[in-house]
This record gives sequence, structure tokens and C-alpha cells, in this order.
Amino acid sequence: MNENGTIGLIADHLPDWQTGWSMGAFGALAEFHQDEDEPALVDDIAALTRATGRGAIRFDPAVVERLQPIAYETLSPKPRRWSHAVALCLPAEEAACARRSVLTELGPDSDAIAPQNRTDILFDMGLSLANCDFCIRTSDPDLLSVLRANEGRSLFAPDNPAMGAILKAHPHRVATTKAGRAEVFQKIGGPDTGGVSPPGPHTHVLPKLMASGRTHTANTPIPDAMVPVAFLHPGNPVIGPFGEDRAFDPDLYARFQALLDAHGHPSLVAVKQQVNRALAEGRMPGDFDPPDGRHERAALRIALRQKVRLAEHADDAGLSQLVAAWRTVFDMPRMSDEADDEAPGH
Repeated sequence: MNENGTIGLIADHLPDWQTGWSMGAFGALAEFHQDEDEPALVDDIAALTRATGRGAIRFDPAVVERLQPIAYETLSPKPRRWSHAVALCLPAEEAACARRSVLTELGPDSDAIAPQNRTDILFDMGLSLANCDFCIRTSDPDLLSVLRANEGRSLFAPDNPAMGAILKAHPHRVATTKAGRAEVFQKIGGPDTGGVSPPGPHTHVLPKLMASGRTHTANTPIPDAMVPVAFLHPGNPVIGPFGEDRAFDPDLYARFQALLDAHGHPSLVAVKQQVNRALAEGRMPGDFDPPDGRHERAALRIALRQKVRLAEHADDAGLSQLVAAWRTVFDMPRMSDEADDEAPGH
């Protein structure tokens, strides 16, 4: 891994097609993903920028070294899975954005990653997010007419036609945070996409989740004083790029464990180390005192899920049996503790 701090962390992962990125808040998210061998239209790692024909991501090098990376793992509702990510965080006051609550025209998007988009008009959607200005960008005269006629109003007002016009026109979505910006060019998930988000770069805007006012879910172990302004999602050893089950990949597993050791919360890393040491000593679950905290309990369960996959990969029947005994005690489903691995940036 590049040793140049957070800049090196981002630069190392930008060219990796298995790494996804997101910016936004709980309920409003812009995600950037690449396919294997998908051509990059902009590939400027020195400028921390990458773009394809479907979306783009750019980080501000002047801000990046102030970001605190927090690597973490979360439970999946599926008992042989877990998710992982690195939250890139700032203190809450430094992460704060405009928090506009109504549709607002911002003018030409002079900061657009692609030059041809810099004369298109940017509108803040007025989602009132603490850590992100969630925008749309368009040069469509019909859509511009509707947006300008309804500027200053909530997009979610029952009689506001602007949201319907947005869903019909599929403008670019642009999520900006103090870390940089994510741009999505693909269609908005809805009637025109069969009710699902398209693969690759896409956005989610879910008013019921936004109503919580959270920047991230309670499943994400981010310190109270910090706010995520971006996430990177390295390749997962048990979940494929389209959310499918994949054969256990020990290399992807080892890569993220190195990130976790470097950037994970010490108490969670310590729990996993204690579990692995106890299993290596052949101890039974009755000889282990489980941790009390919610995130620590999740770390215990994740360690066991990972250990059973490692044992299967090594064809170690004895270890598989031991881990199975531990899981009957410590990894029984508790849905209040589970995270949704289909929404990694949340």
C-alpha cells in the first residue's frame, strides 16, 4: 500500500475496479462503481479523479489529508456474509454543508469533472443533509423550465411537479461533500429501469430514511464527534460486484484485514484478535467472555463468520467444527444487530 497517508489510500484504490465509492448521507447516496476492463474517460490518479461513461468521482487533495479513515466491518442478514468499508471522516463542524431545504438553482456547474458539463445548470435538490449537498445537473430546456418554475419549494410537496419531471428526464446527479464530489450519469432507478437501480454508478433518495437526520446508520462504528464525507468499499471476499455470493477470496480478505489493522477502531480489532487467539488455542465457547458493546458483539460474530470461511478454504474440518460450536452460542440471528449489505455506503 502507498504510504502517503489518506492520499495514498485513495490513490491506491481509485484504479481498482473492485473498489466502490459513495458520498451522501443515510437515505441519499451517490455511488461510483466500475466494471472490470471498463474504459476510464478520466484517469488522473495524481488529481484523485476517475471517470467512466457512467459516472465519476473526484477528491480534493487539499482536504484529503485532513480526513480520518475509519475501517470497519458490519454484519449481513445472510449468515455466511459480512460487509466492510472505510469511512473517510471529518469533525462535524468541518463536514457541514449548506443544508438547503428547498430546490435551489446554483448556476453553471463550473466544477464538473468533464469539461462538456461545465455549462450545464446545477440545482441543489434541497434535501437538507448535514454532510452533503445533493444536486442535479441538466441542460434540458424542458426540465429547466419546470425546475425554475418551482425553485424555492420542497421537491416533496404533494403538488410539486418537479420531482416527477426529474424522474422522467434522468438528469445527472451530483453529490458534493467537503471531500469532493461523486457524479452519476445513469438513469434514476424507477419505472424506466424496472423499479431497480441500474448496475454501476447509481443514486438513492429515500425520504423515509432521510427523515432520521442521520449521516450514517447506527451499525457503522464512527465516533460521535466525526462525520463521514465519503466511503470507499474495497472488494469483498464473499460478495461479488453485483451482490452475488462468491467463492471465498483469501487475497481480498487479507487486503481488508490490513486496512482494518491500520484504521479500525482498536476495541473492535482487539475483539477479533481475542477470538482468533481463543480458537487457535482450541478453547470452547464456554471459556470465552463475550464483549458487552453492540459493535464489539458484531466484531465477535464477524470474526467467527470469517474463521469458518478460512477453515473451509483450508479444508480444516477440525477448525470448522470448533467454529460451528462457537457460532451456535455467539452468532445466532439478532436482526436488531444486522446491517444491510446491499447498501454499503449507509
